[in-house]
Amino acid sequence: MRQDAGWKEAAPETTGPSAEPRLAWQARDGQPAAEALQVSAQLACRAPQPFDDIEELRRRYEACRKPFVPAREAVDSVFHVHPRAGEGPPVSVIRPIASVDRKSMSAILFLHGGGWTAGTFEIYEPLCRQIANATDSIVVYVHYRLAPEHPFPAAFDDTRAALRWVHANRRWLGIDPDRIALAGDGAGGNLAAAACLAECNEATGYQPHRQILLYPCLDMSACMPSHKTPDAHGPLTAQMHRRYRQAYAAGHSKPGLWRLSPLFAYDVSRLPPSVILYAGFDRLRDEAVAYAGRLQESGVPVESLGFADMIHDFMLLGGALAAANVAVRRVAQAVAGLPAAKPRQKGFGSGTCALPTI
Repeated sequence: MRQDAGWKEAAPETTGPSAEPRLAWQARDGQPAAEALQVSAQLACRAPQPFDDIEELRRRYEACRKPFVPAREAVDSVFHVHPRAGEGPPVSVIRPIASVDRKSMSAILFLHGGGWTAGTFEIYEPLCRQIANATDSIVVYVHYRLAPEHPFPAAFDDTRAALRWVHANRRWLGIDPDRIALAGDGAGGNLAAAACLAECNEATGYQPHRQILLYPCLDMSACMPSHKTPDAHGPLTAQMHRRYRQAYAAGHSKPGLWRLSPLFAYDVSRLPPSVILYAGFDRLRDEAVAYAGRLQESGVPVESLGFADMIHDFMLLGGALAAANVAVRRVAQAVAGLPAAKPRQKGFGSGTCALPTI
């Protein structure tokens, strides 16, 4: 394992339900790793700007990340599905290596990042292939509707519709309906967390087996200390963070409601075992740390993975950042080490919903 450029494996910590050592990363001299600094500088040259129109924003989002994505790993198959009207958004299905003839596999419904406004399968396919192979799971990538053309709750609704589509088509997909996880990074982590809360709140038959949140956006009010950090490192600047939130929330009068800000949910105790990953030089860092703390205090098994010298979106950039590939393996190990989920709940005590509704 690399030891230079500020990378140092910390002493093992036992912070999750598996009581196994957790990999942490220590930042040297208050700076990201040297590789992350170099990538950050190059991202800044091409990154979206607050004044860009939406098409230019999307073009820049793709252009600045594309040089740093890793090569696509070999998988068993990749195919694209356009469900019938009203049944859900388009999805791309990735089956991992050695999955031929296996009829009941675990699955991960993956929600991409991009501030609810950008992000494509082309950019995310390498990461999704890595996740599929590392977790030995079928990954279902959701092509949800994007803001500002489709503001809240469009993407949230698409997430839930996609989950229902996967359940309805589980047999021909070869998926075990009791082992379907929700996952996402950045804005996609917001959608995954909100959908998990909704399924538990409504006591549906689609409650996820796991949730996997990668540097998620969980606080639309942006009121935490890390939100006030300088824009020196990483692709998510304060102005772009604001623009993304405004595009998705579209002037919603209560950004603290849990469908927009899962961090402020009234009750998180019925959520599935979770993995939450955060980067030290990311303005979303404190949201992830706070949410992991809330889950732990509520008795939800949670593995918290911190990469202290990394930047926002680093897991997409495995072609330039070795830590991205380490993170994929660590997430897979953490997911495998989580305890069994609680039996599905039929209600929140006396049939009362404990979470507020919009």
